[in-house]
Amino acid sequence: QVQLQESGPGLVKPSQTLSLTCTISGVSITTNSYYWTWIRQPPGKGLEWMGAISYSDSTYYSPSLQSRSSIWKDTSKNQFTLQLISVAPEDTAVYYCAKYRDSRLDSGMDYWGKGTLVTVSS
Repeated sequence: QVQLQESGPGLVKPSQTLSLTCTISGVSITTNSYYWTWIRQPPGKGLEWMGAISYSDSTYYSPSLQSRSSIWKDTSKNQFTLQLISVAPEDTAVYYCAKYRDSRLDSGMDYWGKGTLVTVSS
């Protein structure tokens, strides 16, 4: 059974850098054709796709976040990490990691983490 678990700080100050890690169990992060993603949901708003990384380290970012975000894998720990720089209160959200159904970025997700709330506040 594939499981994903987000971890990171619950509170970040404005202008700081947010780093969140998704730990995967039940499957290797480098499994051929598997793609992994970060999605967030601000309070009272809909889901926002942030970016994705493939089994072969190709990365894809939302145009609105590309200048501030980075995603990479640690294959030794079976994890992938999201880094978001220069955070602001508008980045307050529940952050989810998820796995795509297949290698198409419009395929939808078949496994999700439970989400972690990140609050940006001084």
